[in-house]
Amino acid sequence: MIRKPSGPHTVPPTVEDLERMAEEALETIPAELLAPVGNLVIHVEDFPDEDTEREMELESPFDLLGLYRGVDLTRQSVADLRGGPDMIFLYRRPILDYWCETGEELPAIVRHVLIHEIGHHFGFSDDDMERIETME
Repeated sequence: MIRKPSGPHTVPPTVEDLERMAEEALETIPAELLAPVGNLVIHVEDFPDEDTEREMELESPFDLLGLYRGVDLTRQSVADLRGGPDMIFLYRRPILDYWCETGEELPAIVRHVLIHEIGHHFGFSDDDMERIETME
């Protein structure tokens, strides 16, 4: 059985569409999770760049849906020099591929990836992140 992607899209969602979904998803994430995050930027790109592919040892650029870039709170110290805001990268094409494969709601996938990457910021376990996903 082939499952169709969910939602009203007749063409693939753009980078801007995913940015909008990410902004909307952030509004649904519990405030207690976001409050300590501080200066965090969400950036949507089609794919991870070649350096990221090598660093993450990806077999395919479709293997990575999102990536947190910054010093996670479990390793941060006062000696850390801030070279800019922490960033979460969302990778549009892998997210869309996952969406087509699973038939899950696209906004739910974007929210899941954001929670997962914010969880890395705090050093949360997968169980912690699963619990957060059920909160609203």
